[in-house]
Amino acid sequence: MTNKKIFALMFAATLMLAGCGGDDGDDGSPTPGGGGGNKSEVNLNKNVVKDGVPPEVTRLEFPRIREIGNNIVVVHKTKDSYSDGVNYSIEWDIEKKSQRWSCYQMMRGYQVTGIGRYTGDAIDPEYPFDKDLPSYDYFGTDYYWTDKAFDHGHICPSADRLYSVEANKQTFYLTNMQPQYRDFNSGIWKKLEERIRKAWTPSNSTDVLYVCKGGTIDDENNIIKRISGRLIVPKYFFTALLLKNSSGYRAVGFWMQHTADNRSSDNLKIYAKSIDELETLTGIDFFCNLPDDIEAEVEASYSPKAWGLN
Repeated sequence: MTNKKIFALMFAATLMLAGCGGDDGDDGSPTPGGGGGNKSEVNLNKNVVKDGVPPEVTRLEFPRIREIGNNIVVVHKTKDSYSDGVNYSIEWDIEKKSQRWSCYQMMRGYQVTGIGRYTGDAIDPEYPFDKDLPSYDYFGTDYYWTDKAFDHGHICPSADRLYSVEANKQTFYLTNMQPQYRDFNSGIWKKLEERIRKAWTPSNSTDVLYVCKGGTIDDENNIIKRISGRLIVPKYFFTALLLKNSSGYRAVGFWMQHTADNRSSDNLKIYAKSIDELETLTGIDFFCNLPDDIEAEVEASYSPKAWGLN
């Protein structure tokens, strides 16, 4: 839990607002009051919209925007998105020329698979430069992974956006990619993506799964190498999930070391973390736009049974 969150709890207690409960119940439902209703709206660590920051940063899938360095947020939109026009969003480090994370929503509409995977068209190659980035300031051909040991690893998966040609093509933007070992990309990473898509994406039209994923780029100890001395290869990949349904909220995180071996037979449970633990590992404040008391409650622990992690 970040210092800002700790201060927020002290502040809330001083005002005699609703406090936090304990662990999730065995049925996976948050403790009473975990879904809102009588919960307070105190939020001391939420994202703030200001010059150069898009208003979408207040959505629940967004983590806290990085306040140091030279970073921008890019929001990709389509006319046929199921989420108020937003397909997915990224935070881009201009100096490192790398994405820090992609965040997006999963709901019933995203289970539609009406089109095929984008493979390039008459205008763009298979992995086009991001037209929504203010400048195409990448590392040139390095972004086509001249080191063939690595796949173009999607962060927002192509298979999660098969309802629309435009939405699927946007997932192939180079800003939504990180270099991933082939057996990692097609192994344990794919296994987690499929679980998110097939088991945890809500089928109820009122429920939403909020997702934030990425690779570690901020700490040199969490970087494997730089392709051509420039393009970062993360040492770890992470996923933060927040489910909102009629019972309230629940959350879980995943932390995976990026290795060249195939670990697709591993149980996902061994990679699961509470969001608080994931925040300590990544330095990222996930789901900061929740009211502070709800955020603290759902991020402190997770229920393996609720997520089917047995």
